[in-house]
Amino acid sequence: MKISNRIVALILATIMAFSGCIVASAQEDVDYTINNPYGTVDFDSWGQYKADLHCHTTASDGDADMDEMIEEHYAQGYDALALTDHGIVSQNWTSVYSRNYYKIVSLISNKKPLTVTPLTEERYQEITTGVGRDGRPMIEIPMGIEQNPTSLNNAHVNSWYTEYGDGIVGGTSNYEEVIKNVDATGGLSVINHPGEYTSAKEEECTADAYDENDIWYSYVIKKFANILTTYDSCIGIDINSKQDGRTKYDRKLWDILLGKVVPTGRNVFAIATTDAHQLDKVGCAWTNLCMPENNAENIRTCLQNGAFFAVSRYIKNADEMAQFSLETGIDWGTEFEQDIRDESLPAPKVTDIVVDEANDTISLSVENALTVHWIADGKVIHVGNTIDLDEYSDEIGSYVRAEAFGHGGVLYTQAFTLEYDNAPEANDSFFFDFGNILAEIKYYIIEICTSIPIGKAVFDYLTAPVTK
Repeated sequence: MKISNRIVALILATIMAFSGCIVASAQEDVDYTINNPYGTVDFDSWGQYKADLHCHTTASDGDADMDEMIEEHYAQGYDALALTDHGIVSQNWTSVYSRNYYKIVSLISNKKPLTVTPLTEERYQEITTGVGRDGRPMIEIPMGIEQNPTSLNNAHVNSWYTEYGDGIVGGTSNYEEVIKNVDATGGLSVINHPGEYTSAKEEECTADAYDENDIWYSYVIKKFANILTTYDSCIGIDINSKQDGRTKYDRKLWDILLGKVVPTGRNVFAIATTDAHQLDKVGCAWTNLCMPENNAENIRTCLQNGAFFAVSRYIKNADEMAQFSLETGIDWGTEFEQDIRDESLPAPKVTDIVVDEANDTISLSVENALTVHWIADGKVIHVGNTIDLDEYSDEIGSYVRAEAFGHGGVLYTQAFTLEYDNAPEANDSFFFDFGNILAEIKYYIIEICTSIPIGKAVFDYLTAPVTK
């Protein structure tokens, strides 16, 4: 006899509840200090602002003009937007990047002749004052850039709030080079869609991706952990972007990095973005920023503190979809894709978080969610809006995080990091990043080429601003 998914889910929930009671009686009552990234958020008075931290225009390899990309985000209800073209720092929305349209970026990244149309001053004023949206503006996140034009190993890093990277040939021939320089110049950065360049996106199942017994995966995990431990200005990683095809296993990487980095004393935050190169990708993902007011200074503070949620309409990880099917009793298939323009399907939204350290519990209030589950060390340990940490003390390491799933998509909270007696300790083993060798080779080649008159002339031509 075929048993329906709803019955299976009920059986599973009953088993989890029963086993939870048994386990609870055997667990130690741990005295947890719960570090809540949303601890300063006033959910009653603060807003949650929909932001896209990563997208492209015809300034680099996007198909949409600058004004078109801005207008589409405005039409779809975004409150903040960063234009992050390759190798080009976004200066403002009303001028063609007068000094930073570099020929080499156009030649290598662009699919067509360079044409860029900024907003008129009048339209800029309308968008930034909320005309047509009941006074709800959309603001620019300052100095966005994806730091990788002509990169030797395709290392992609986003940064904001610094001029660094503008027109730099080679960009990030390794991750640390750019992150170190963004840090030194006062900016913030994030590691973009790591699964695309770690080769994880090519794996057939979650178990094979980021397998620490694999020499390559072990290397890239140590590389990212070392960067995140060294540079606080690198806020974390992108875990779900551009409809999740290449990031489908990057939630696993996030959990691995949390396990390695949190014991060193810092969190690893996760963002979701459109990485839109075309207008029809706008709306596939976003980051909800919790702030008292929507402005560039508050956005920076929010990103530094982790007071935001990553949200996506798409899930391409079959194992995750199987878990959500069990929890909801609905067969969602192996991929979850919603019509990103269907406003009748709102995504999950957290409306309150209560951390009760006296009882070691964390509670979420969530709208538009069919299920909420909690993850520790990469495993789902509890289903429900409230988790009692003492019931899972033998399964919890240095953090727990929650995922809320509904008809409109999936929401990821940041990790709640934990301090307690006998908590996992940091591993101080030595790590050498071979990517640094590539950086030195790049600069050596450039130095040799520019020491020859014809080589210098070619280099100067390719790195000169495009005049219009």
